[in-house]
Amino acid sequence: MSLPKRFPDRDEIARVRAEVEHLEAGATDDATKRRLAGRVMARRDLGRLVFLDLVDRSGRIQLICPTERTGELDLHLGDIVGVSGSPARARRGEPSLMVDELELLARIRSPLPDTFHGIEDVELRYRKRYLELLMSEESRDEAIRRARMVSAIRAYLDGEGFIEVETPILQPRYGGGFAEPFVTHSELLDTDLYLRIADELYLKRLIVGGLEKVYELSKDFRNESYSYKHSPEFSQVEWYEAYADYKDTAARLKELVSHAADATNGGTRTTFRGHEVDVSQWQEVRFVEALEAHGVWTRDEAELRAKLTAAGVDVSSDRSWSQLADHAYSHFVEPELIQPTIVYDWPIELSPFARTTDADETLVERFEAVVSGMEIANAFSELNDSDEQALRFAAQASERDAGAVEAEPGDPDYVEAMSYGMAPNGGCGVGVDRLAMVLLGKDTIRDVILFPTLRRRD
Repeated sequence: MSLPKRFPDRDEIARVRAEVEHLEAGATDDATKRRLAGRVMARRDLGRLVFLDLVDRSGRIQLICPTERTGELDLHLGDIVGVSGSPARARRGEPSLMVDELELLARIRSPLPDTFHGIEDVELRYRKRYLELLMSEESRDEAIRRARMVSAIRAYLDGEGFIEVETPILQPRYGGGFAEPFVTHSELLDTDLYLRIADELYLKRLIVGGLEKVYELSKDFRNESYSYKHSPEFSQVEWYEAYADYKDTAARLKELVSHAADATNGGTRTTFRGHEVDVSQWQEVRFVEALEAHGVWTRDEAELRAKLTAAGVDVSSDRSWSQLADHAYSHFVEPELIQPTIVYDWPIELSPFARTTDADETLVERFEAVVSGMEIANAFSELNDSDEQALRFAAQASERDAGAVEAEPGDPDYVEAMSYGMAPNGGCGVGVDRLAMVLLGKDTIRDVILFPTLRRRD
């Protein structure tokens, strides 16, 4: 039997549910006709009446199917059907559709998981996300809310006069972050190329070109291990704004996060990693003062190594002062920042693209935004002196020589672009997946990525 190719003019289930609110129990609005389509997720046969639960993206509704109208129903749980009928309220008050006609649109060939318990195997949920979405209204709702969050980010930046752009995913040189890249090879160009680890260097080339306010919502890639907050493939939004600094950028970040929270949750309060937080309320702390509070701030490498060792921190993999300082921050400071926090004024060694502060040339105008012990954003007053940038790249080369394989490799073309004059600007990168974790209250990044990267199963 050939099944229909289309089912036009259908309504969403949520609309029909709303229409029956005024009906009394047992009543049917015979003057109104609606067409619904979705998946059959439950069946109850009571003589000449068959009750089905129909599910679409907007919700669930009961179908009341008199067999004298519909005929005998040859249906399996999971089949996709189209129906037409009248809004009704069952005798027990259940929002329903009194069905006149029903047609099969797609036949299920594999049995559904347990329709009561759903998919309890966590790894199976990740490997077969389509099944989890099919079985779980909560999962579908979270996917939709994440999409609303992304739309709100885009709408906010568009409304503030930013231009959305696209920059290369395949790059001859990677940069814009401390990370290991994925490497591929172009047969056409006979050269190795890298999947981007960030969008920064190309977006700032556009600042040189005079676009002044640009952003990109992008997929980026880092050839590194998984953690609750790391994924080899991840989403982020980066923006750069001419004539702004990191204080302006911090104010913009706060506005963006509040807009995203309102679109996702209808407010700015959320529960993340067991903590109630309000993403409209931010505190601030300086990097140096935060480490001083734990007694682990010094610019002497040997002294810092000794302090961390005495505190029980394993520093065997830290080969330079900058790695030790970053380790001290991630071990002592970041985990205790529960309420939304801006950590600003970082050591220059950790931030090769940021301008120095006016008060101390060993510190730069950089901030990280942290919620419940997890960084969600990183921002700078961007360096715009090409000579100084060349020196910073050279300093990063020494870091690489010291074993920091994730240090910036340098980009002469970017330095040349800067040499034509770059307006002072502020830039920020926000982890879209991490922000989704915060707003959806998910403890692991795999729960907010629809199809996370997984090890191959033999």
